[in-house]
Amino acid sequence: MSFDSIAAIAGSGMNAQTVRLNTIASNLANAQSAAGSEDGVYRARKPVFAALMEEGSGDGARVQVLDVVESDEPVRKVHEPEHPLANADGDVFYPNVNPVAEMTDMMSASRAFETSVEVLTRTRAMQMAVLRLGES
Repeated sequence: MSFDSIAAIAGSGMNAQTVRLNTIASNLANAQSAAGSEDGVYRARKPVFAALMEEGSGDGARVQVLDVVESDEPVRKVHEPEHPLANADGDVFYPNVNPVAEMTDMMSASRAFETSVEVLTRTRAMQMAVLRLGES
């Protein structure tokens, strides 16, 4: 496996985790947003990743973001007749965002991103060591 291939794989991982962190940020930002109907409420989003194998080389697999999909978990319906967004029945709808699960996912995505950065850092150190061998 070449150093370029390692960098491309680590870079794809960093890109995937950035997409993941963006969706988490969006979910957390909208966790308490309200709507007067079930159709109008924000729904949690999750990225879908897939492995993209290197053709013919068997060197490894990059990460590809296939899509960002909405969660099919039910939204929360709360009876709040005094809420300005309440429907005719006095119900307000809140997103299906679980802040605890999102924070856990955020820590996992951050750790995965940091791991990819460490791979790049060590790869660069290895490249520098190879160059120093030529100086002797």
